[in-house]
Amino acid sequence: MDNKLLESLSREELIALCGDYAKNWLAMDGLWFQSAERRRGMDEAMEMDVEVWRSYTVIEAKRIKALLKLPDHAGLEGLAKALNMRMYSWLNRDEVIIEGNTLTYRVNTCRVQAARSRKNMEWHPCRSVGLVEYDGFAKTIDSRFSTECVSCYPQITDQTCACCWRFTLEE
Repeated sequence: MDNKLLESLSREELIALCGDYAKNWLAMDGLWFQSAERRRGMDEAMEMDVEVWRSYTVIEAKRIKALLKLPDHAGLEGLAKALNMRMYSWLNRDEVIIEGNTLTYRVNTCRVQAARSRKNMEWHPCRSVGLVEYDGFAKTIDSRFSTECVSCYPQITDQTCACCWRFTLEE
């Protein structure tokens, strides 16, 4: 691969390109899901989505872990860094809160749900996918994590965010 063009870009241009790549990635994810949803219905589309995320989240976590040179037991700080490097972090407004042996990850604004709302579509019932996605991601960063969904559509318990996840480090 010829990287001369990339190497010629400024830091600001590279950061903008990363943002555009994240938007393109999410657009592709959304388009395939909406296609499956139209053809097969929400339940079957969700089953396919879970399977996709079961594999993808591990791939993404392994690459981030290698990039950040995180140890096998990266702990709470390692998970916080890794969450910040996900493609979603370019697109959603989120926050990480560490207290004791837990990390709470809040997605305050979600680009997926905002897009579905704009299109007058039912919200994506992402809780079942999120359970697989976030648990797989956290366990790839550090196998000692357990994952709990605090709030995620369609089971919203916290109206102040789009979704909320809690990771507990079991020592």
